[in-house]
Amino acid sequence: MKIALVYDVIYPWVKGGAEKRLWELGTRLAARGHDVHFFGMKFWEGPAHIEREGVHFHGVCRPIGLYTGGRRSIREATWFSVHLLLPLMQERCELIDCQQFPYLSCISAKIVASAQRTPLIITWIEVWDEYWFEYLGAGGWVGKTIEKRLARLRDPGIAISNLTARRLKECYDRPVQAIVPVGIDIPWVRSILPAAEKTDLIFVGRLIREKNADLLVGAVKILKKGHPGIRVAIVGEGPEEERLKAMIGEDQLGGSVSLHPFFPDHRDLIAFLKASKVFVLPSVREGFGISALEALACGLPVVTVDHPANAVRDLVTGESGFVSSCSPKDLAEKIGLALENHESMRTACIRAAEPYSWDRIVTDLERFYGSVIRCGKE
Repeated sequence: MKIALVYDVIYPWVKGGAEKRLWELGTRLAARGHDVHFFGMKFWEGPAHIEREGVHFHGVCRPIGLYTGGRRSIREATWFSVHLLLPLMQERCELIDCQQFPYLSCISAKIVASAQRTPLIITWIEVWDEYWFEYLGAGGWVGKTIEKRLARLRDPGIAISNLTARRLKECYDRPVQAIVPVGIDIPWVRSILPAAEKTDLIFVGRLIREKNADLLVGAVKILKKGHPGIRVAIVGEGPEEERLKAMIGEDQLGGSVSLHPFFPDHRDLIAFLKASKVFVLPSVREGFGISALEALACGLPVVTVDHPANAVRDLVTGESGFVSSCSPKDLAEKIGLALENHESMRTACIRAAEPYSWDRIVTDLERFYGSVIRCGKE
């Protein structure tokens, strides 16, 4: 199959859960003999078309800022969607799998798919619905209208989690045809030794408002009373970084909380996870939560928050972690429980990650792609 994967940002140049998911799917499909083409913004030097690990990467335009004032940029979404049209049209793939974010690119993919009579799949990462108004204020009606229109397309849909599938059905009465989650390579994770630098708590994610890294900082301030030597690592980059630095300084937590950029080599991140005790992700918006899955595979209990748009809750049971309210005090209490019990929870955490095998997930996706292509030819 000749497959087009469409997303504005590309791993490993930009690191995030959705990016890592596509990278793994694309490279594994290529390893199985498929002709995989990734269309995104050009984050690399040199020619616009490069090949890496068997995947063709098409840089359709130079990258511009993903965020404006801490929010995803409408200008960037428009920029990418306009420049996507011609390269995607020229490549003539058998199937186009377009990620729902940043929405406008789905319109370009739909135009190309219709013109070429090529099957189009929309992969839903998250469903925002009323959250648009929290994110954009009164202007949220524009985002919600676009999301609603996209949900009405008749093209086959994929959700990356059960939560996303449920919300799509509940909010827009839109069923998906397949759930293709994030996966993990358990044997590879097992082969990696812990890093030398030890920590008690670790957060991994983009430093954006919705991830609530500041909530973790507030919880650490409370935890220090009973755990004066606590060590916390926040791994990530993004528009909230300067505010977090200011909070850490104001709360005199510089000796306890350290900020780290994303690791260039993913192996180093796994080693860093293995050198910690508890993974904390107080995010109110997660389509799946790949970093939480990786933490479980490393034997770390996961502490997350109870929010309807947080899919990490579906990964956590009483044996593998704790779910907190969105308050520093409750988060601190749940983290304290995880620290007390992390050793006894280790085996259950690893078992919770085992069903998410990449081999099984890629096989399911391969079959689904094939069925969509065959249906399009009938």
